[in-house]
Amino acid sequence: MAINIFISLLRRLKVELGLDSILNSSRDTKLLCLQRFVRLFAYGASTLILALYLSSLGISDARIGLFMTLTLMGDVVISFGLTLFADGLGRRKTLVAGSALMSASGAIFAFNGNYWVLVAASIFGVISPRYVLSCFNASLEFSVVWHVVCASGSLSASGNEIGPFKAIEESTIAQLTPSSIRSDIFAWYTLLGTAGSACGIIISGWIVEGLKKVDGFPEIRAYRMIFGIYTLLGILKLVLSLMLSDACEPQPEKEERHADVELDTVEAEGLLSDSESDTAKDSNPKPNTTPASRKKSIWPSISPSSRGILIKLCLLFAVDSFASGLVPQSWITYFFTRKFALPEGQLGTLFFVTNIISSISNLVASSISKRIGLIKTMVFTHLPSAFFLALIPLPNNVIIATAFLFLRSSMSSMDQAPRQAFLAAAVLPSERTAVMGVVNVVRTLSQSGGPVVTGGLAGAGKFWVSFLIAGLLKMGYDLAMLKMFLGYKPREEQNNERGPTQPGEPRRTNGEA
Repeated sequence: MAINIFISLLRRLKVELGLDSILNSSRDTKLLCLQRFVRLFAYGASTLILALYLSSLGISDARIGLFMTLTLMGDVVISFGLTLFADGLGRRKTLVAGSALMSASGAIFAFNGNYWVLVAASIFGVISPRYVLSCFNASLEFSVVWHVVCASGSLSASGNEIGPFKAIEESTIAQLTPSSIRSDIFAWYTLLGTAGSACGIIISGWIVEGLKKVDGFPEIRAYRMIFGIYTLLGILKLVLSLMLSDACEPQPEKEERHADVELDTVEAEGLLSDSESDTAKDSNPKPNTTPASRKKSIWPSISPSSRGILIKLCLLFAVDSFASGLVPQSWITYFFTRKFALPEGQLGTLFFVTNIISSISNLVASSISKRIGLIKTMVFTHLPSAFFLALIPLPNNVIIATAFLFLRSSMSSMDQAPRQAFLAAAVLPSERTAVMGVVNVVRTLSQSGGPVVTGGLAGAGKFWVSFLIAGLLKMGYDLAMLKMFLGYKPREEQNNERGPTQPGEPRRTNGEA
């Protein structure tokens, strides 16, 4: 009897954590999740040693800072362009091309030491400085950097990344996945990315530290070994991209686009009298707007209603991302070191635990969203996290401050999977890649300004203010999200309720057979 109960609980847990969803997902979905693991493994491996490698080449700290800035700006521009045109050019082609550039970039770093060549390779190969900035301080000894950053096991607490891959993968996963289990798949997608980054950082640290202990082994060669691994991982990602099927490509526009256009037409005709409407119809015959008659274009097409949603979400996400940029993990690490003088070992253990908690909470969020909805899950998990964030600098006792940090970490990532699922459902399938690309760029640019503000506050002895501002901004974001979107029905749900509508077929209303 007890065994049966235990087995029943395990099966229930399997469903709640989305294991059934990911195991029963399509082959393409599994390949995309595996690609994210491989890619963030490579990013994690390069994160730890990029600034140190540049320093070993004799490049000054000021020029390393310039390197980071130029790469950040270049990556944003290139990624924005690729995500806009990915659907028109072909998603698989874009992923393959990106993987090839990633491999070429790693090879250049492994064999070339020219500053401007490395800048170009970093931009076009999407070696993202967004992650490297979290551990950049070329004056630190490698062992200190490794023990702190490696033990933390995460590239970015926000889960964001520069590059076209994320938006294309998320758009494709949304297309391949039914809306009922989409939050499950996105939760595992996020979790696998975090796991990949953690593994990359840890393994990179062990390899470099081990090679440096070998007598006569040059430090710079140890760093270049990591970029050789980065190159191989790029090739592996290229192979995985080639294994994707035609199902990953954008599907022909069906009744969703037609229904959206038809609704605008009906609203316009409602402003005319019956006679005027008939006259207008006779004198201005409707052009043939069926999918077959439209030529395929590489330019993305975003409907007016989706543009309205996109503008609102970009404004809200910009506020949240700027707040995240005020207190990234690198600054929180520095705060605990500065205020409580924690040794590197304890600090590494602390952030390793918080990141494990944060990663696992993604799976819990998926289960909650099935019961209360995506928006409520986003707000009701993120709002307490913001509150605890604002409280972290207030105690003078390290145990209390650590407790607030754990409470914050337990909920800080729970909005990620519901947010991705909501964004995918809020726009038409043909718009997802471009919309997600725009959102990622907005979040990246907004977050990049935060550390500068925190640096100024820290220099003025007001480090704690950055935590307070970040917490208040995040709470404002949550309340605004709840106000704007509570009760909002995503486009996907509206289309399902409306029922399929073909050109020339009258739309069914509620109660019609």
